[in-house]
Amino acid sequence: MNESEVEKTILDVAKRALAASHQLAALSTEQKNAALLRIADLLEAPETLPVLLEANERDLQTGASLGLSDAMLDRLRLTPQRIKGMIEGTRQVVDLEDPVGAILEQKTHKKGFSIEKVRVPIGVIGIIYESRPNVTIDCAVLCLKSGNSTILRGGREAFHSNMTLAAIIRRALEETGLPIDAIQLIPTVDRYALTVLMKLDEYVHCIIPRGGEGLIRFVSENARMPVIKHYKGVCNIYLDADAERQMSIKVTVNAKCQRPSVCNAAENLIVHKDVLQSIFPDVAKALKEEGVQLRVDDCAAETLEAFGGIPFTMATEEDYHTEYVDKIISIKTVDNLEEAITFVNTYGSGHSDAILTENEEAAARFQTEVDAATVYWNVSTRFTDGFEFGLGAEIGISTDKLHARGPMGLNELTTYKYLIRGHGEIK
Repeated sequence: MNESEVEKTILDVAKRALAASHQLAALSTEQKNAALLRIADLLEAPETLPVLLEANERDLQTGASLGLSDAMLDRLRLTPQRIKGMIEGTRQVVDLEDPVGAILEQKTHKKGFSIEKVRVPIGVIGIIYESRPNVTIDCAVLCLKSGNSTILRGGREAFHSNMTLAAIIRRALEETGLPIDAIQLIPTVDRYALTVLMKLDEYVHCIIPRGGEGLIRFVSENARMPVIKHYKGVCNIYLDADAERQMSIKVTVNAKCQRPSVCNAAENLIVHKDVLQSIFPDVAKALKEEGVQLRVDDCAAETLEAFGGIPFTMATEEDYHTEYVDKIISIKTVDNLEEAITFVNTYGSGHSDAILTENEEAAARFQTEVDAATVYWNVSTRFTDGFEFGLGAEIGISTDKLHARGPMGLNELTTYKYLIRGHGEIK
């Protein structure tokens, strides 16, 4: 497509999405759930798996030719288990309470008319994302249940997977009598399409970018409509003076290694000086056994040299700001809890941070003073996820402070309006 054709295509998509959003807002919960169940059934159909995996294999080959890292290829890869997770997430959304129409506040004016503040759909939501094709399903089902039209714009590397999933969604909408333009995938990987979409604030009410920091900053700086975002996931684990050895090993290894390519994986390990000679070497050894590269400060380096056999490199200032999405972790030693909190608030991205301790007072202070969307006590940061939080699939994880923060489920995809009912009252 040339630029004129791209502009015409994206404008048409946006106009149809807006028209569909008005129809969606009036649908019953039963109608929306029927479509969601049909999406799940079609994903689960025996003939779907080979088609999806074949499309995904084409994308993996494209990703490799584009020079994507192993971590990014892992994000791109669909497996039977991941497809099963998409199906489970869709059915979980069916079971969730429909937020549309929920009364948030209710009062009666002194002149007798009632005032209700009720949840309503946002309208048209644009989702801009990279690599992970499961986002196509996750975002589509959440937006549909919350009564929003969705415009999906996936990355070049996942085009065939996304097109296959979008065809499944469109079929489900058609078969259940819902407007087929309620969920649309932009049919081009031309980057100019994103530029056009970001200017259409007359039709698109909100954009949610999911991907690398570069993409998110580009969208945030250029979109005319509100953007809900998190720039990166620099998550921290703090080993407190009163941390327990086995728990520290288990949780730290899980937070870093269970799936290092995702935004809720730990990137920094903060170590209280009192456990530097006791718990830390065992944690460091466990990380190395998992193939993790350690980037350490002077105090941690001295400890590892003393214990021997645990290789490392020295950390730089930039390392502590870095989201590696790989088996690399930066390590910082602190003298006390205050230093740990300051470190997290300085280098963390406000995403997910954890304290490992048996000291309830220290945990309470950490959870109160750390400025992040999710703050854990003796739990892996890997649980920052809409599915794990009981929200069904998630639309994304926000580190903003206005409107939505943390995993974004159905409630975060609504706004509100006031309904006033009276009997001819005048001012």
